[in-house]
Amino acid sequence: MPNGLIHDDSLRAHPDGLALRLTIPWYRSLWLSSVTTLALTVDGEQVDAADLRVAFDDTSYGLDELPAQSERLWFLQEHPLLIARRDVPVALGETHDVVLHGELRLPYMQIAPGQDGGPGMYVPNVVHDVRTLTVVDADAGIPALVSDVTPPPPAAEDDPFQLGLTLYSASAEFRAGYFDVDGLLDRVAELGIGPGIEIVASQMVPTYPVVGDGFVRTWRAAFDRHGFVGSSFGANLDMGRRRDRDMTPDEEFAFSKLMFEGAKKLGFPLVRIQSAKPELLRRLLPIAEDLELKLAYEIHAPMGPNAEPILRVRETYAELDSPLLGFVADFSSTMHAMSPTLLRAVRRAGLDDEAVQTLQSIWATDATMQARQQEFIAYLRGRDFDPGRLGAFAHLAFNMHGHVDPREWADIMPQILHVHAKFYDIDDAGQEPAIDYPELVRVFVEGGYRGFWSSEWEGHAFAELGEVDPLLLVRRQHDLIRSAMRAVPVG
Repeated sequence: MPNGLIHDDSLRAHPDGLALRLTIPWYRSLWLSSVTTLALTVDGEQVDAADLRVAFDDTSYGLDELPAQSERLWFLQEHPLLIARRDVPVALGETHDVVLHGELRLPYMQIAPGQDGGPGMYVPNVVHDVRTLTVVDADAGIPALVSDVTPPPPAAEDDPFQLGLTLYSASAEFRAGYFDVDGLLDRVAELGIGPGIEIVASQMVPTYPVVGDGFVRTWRAAFDRHGFVGSSFGANLDMGRRRDRDMTPDEEFAFSKLMFEGAKKLGFPLVRIQSAKPELLRRLLPIAEDLELKLAYEIHAPMGPNAEPILRVRETYAELDSPLLGFVADFSSTMHAMSPTLLRAVRRAGLDDEAVQTLQSIWATDATMQARQQEFIAYLRGRDFDPGRLGAFAHLAFNMHGHVDPREWADIMPQILHVHAKFYDIDDAGQEPAIDYPELVRVFVEGGYRGFWSSEWEGHAFAELGEVDPLLLVRRQHDLIRSAMRAVPVG
């Protein structure tokens, strides 16, 4: 399954016993304090926690030291070693059965704030890797990429939308080291899927949350070389960076201010925000005004423009009354079916035809996300199927697939500042089978939207690395969007 801690080339010889080359099991960089559990079993014997340490190039940490490492970033492209002491070290070419259980605390996805100065609750990411591995001495090679792609048609002056993508679409490939930032931007140019470029800062910037001068030079050189335009700078608020407590309001402000300053250094006009706390926005608005930045809160599945939490954000916006405040529309909110990529993934995890049909039937009801999720989990348990076999999929199936009517976007169209053109699949007919793109295009053209549509392939949450080339899929999605918007009369 995707998002594993270890892969086929992970097991290495080490004088202390053995080492496992780790991959961060998420789409973005995380603080090392986010690692809450690492439990290793080799050939049926559990390794004592005291015999495990996580080693980066500059230093190593015992498992008991990890909770305090709130200043040490585990960058997405870093692959530390999990070193295990053993009486007899493994040798090159040997085969061993390995079980690695990991749990991470996602510091920007808060379930509930802390009480009385204590830490809040955060969404966990649980990974359970069970593999038979051969001891190797090198990383797996990078596959060849397809380059003979028909160039896209030129943009027309009367096209209502500008096209581009978020580099998040290539999350898995970037994490695996297929590209550095410069190489990824070159690939985007080669396929003609700009000019708009969006990033998630916590994914791309190795000095996150600070945007360093070296990154700025690389970025600006690529933009000058390819004629790219910055569309959106994705900012997170890592409220749970520390394990002992949440960020204070002053710390939230200082952290966000660093994001804004980084966005300005890179030339972005807009910051996608994920916190719309009134007190925080009041402090950040003067910073945004000074830096000439728009702030756009993301509306993402399972919510739509009229969900209760979004209505509260709209009330805050009305109170603050600033033209800099708006929304990012993410089309995961407005799906009419579950994505084939997800359904393939849950089949690989063991769901039979009946269970897959039941999953889709429950998803299509009007119950809340939590109620639908619990109904499905109860169904699985009633069939003696451990929901844990699905990993995060039992949750992601519902919180990443919303079914709000696409016409609801019209209710807030003047406040939509940026679009995440979310997609999971492009079928043989050139359509997204789970998202009605012609209808969405019609709603946005008739609503007067004239900004960027940023292609966002999120199939990496479900697909195996190498299953598809996401940037080729973006190229095909651009054809879909382009043909749909040119078919709608612009009045």
